[in-house]
Amino acid sequence: MMGIKQLTTTLLAGLLCFVGASLQAQELPKPNKAQLAWQQAELGVIFHYDLHVFDGKAYSQGQNRITPVADIHQFNPKQLDVEQWVLTAKAAGAKFALITATHETGFALYPSKVNPYNTKALGWTNGKQDLVGDFIKACRKHGLEPGVYLGIRWNSFLGVHDFVVAGHGEMQKQRQKFYNQMVEEMVKEICTWYGPLFEIWFDGGASHPDKGAPDVLPIVKKFQPDCLFYHNDQLAEARWGGSESGTVNYPCWSTFPFSHTGSGESAPKAIWENKYELLKTGDPNGAYFMPAMADAPLRGDNGRHEWFWEPNDEHSIFSTAKLLDMYHKSVGRNATLILGLTPDTSGLVPQADHIRMQEFGQELARLYKDPVQGAKKSTNQLQFNRNQAISRIVLGEDLWEGQKVRAFRVQAQVKGKWTTIYTGSAIGNKHIILLEKAVTCKSIRILIDQAVGTPTLTTLNVYETN
Repeated sequence: MMGIKQLTTTLLAGLLCFVGASLQAQELPKPNKAQLAWQQAELGVIFHYDLHVFDGKAYSQGQNRITPVADIHQFNPKQLDVEQWVLTAKAAGAKFALITATHETGFALYPSKVNPYNTKALGWTNGKQDLVGDFIKACRKHGLEPGVYLGIRWNSFLGVHDFVVAGHGEMQKQRQKFYNQMVEEMVKEICTWYGPLFEIWFDGGASHPDKGAPDVLPIVKKFQPDCLFYHNDQLAEARWGGSESGTVNYPCWSTFPFSHTGSGESAPKAIWENKYELLKTGDPNGAYFMPAMADAPLRGDNGRHEWFWEPNDEHSIFSTAKLLDMYHKSVGRNATLILGLTPDTSGLVPQADHIRMQEFGQELARLYKDPVQGAKKSTNQLQFNRNQAISRIVLGEDLWEGQKVRAFRVQAQVKGKWTTIYTGSAIGNKHIILLEKAVTCKSIRILIDQAVGTPTLTTLNVYETN
């Protein structure tokens, strides 16, 4: 930090109330359009679907990455309805949804012209079946932003493991060249066939062309400039939040010290040495804007962790209470939450999963749709018409010029005296404060004790005890 300028308690029009220090530092990293939209979306869903869903066996990641599927015609969802998938996501309050266009088998859920291992080979609708295209249309029909997941790190059909095609000598070299060109053309297909995309997610990252992997970043940036890129060894516009628990640590900063987080096992030493803690928290002094993603499969309870459908696994669906806890520890800590859903062999999201997502969405709406009304509001203070019992506070910071708040207090006016009821550091896109004990007060205010530059508060809402 270059210097510290003390500011007296001042209420500025449209700005926060400072009582501490404004830290004058190097220019803060700022989000691009895609990053800001992704953070503001807050909740998304990813649908996992692949050939092995239909084999009647428990999913084995190690085996599925190396064993080709004997008969692709086992992929036969007789009630396939991608619109039902999208409506399930919407019921939970999701703002965007992704589909696994390819995963570890290498099978493409769309009629690729460069990858022969795709839905066209099934012969449906004269070879024109396009799950990806239908899914994207359904997303747009129901007001969700569409995204695509591409698995290129493994391909059991073509013998690819960690981006490397199996084989030796000149044969391996030529097959690797073919695979890289095929992947690059597939990325171009995804980027040019379906209109604007919200996010492209590469499974385990997309490595780096200098390591012999496909060169995908220039293709995405050329044809989908407003799409969030996640990620390779050159760039991560969002970062994995360090676990598949659907949660991050507090504080969780939207900035990071590296421009990427690596692919496969190539993460910078500072990431894996501290057991991914850096991914979970970020770095307030990081030079790159890189918000956190918290992801988890809906079927992740009771010792299970299933991204793909398996029979008799309904007991692993997270309860609504656990999903709410996940939400508070992800979205409520300045991360974007992405829940994993998987259609079953019928081609539908199972009824139990669909109902749970509905219940989750209904409970979120019940808790956060209607903040306390009738309060006189300034930028940093709420004045109630009467004594009001509150148990939850939601704050939000304008991130367009970067994440600025470094330390703050929440004070409540109780019996005529201002009392500090919460002390925090990061606010970011959203910070949800769950008070251990409800507070009855006449007014509430936010005091910023430390910030880089002058922050702006976009959200200050309080909610009654439930």
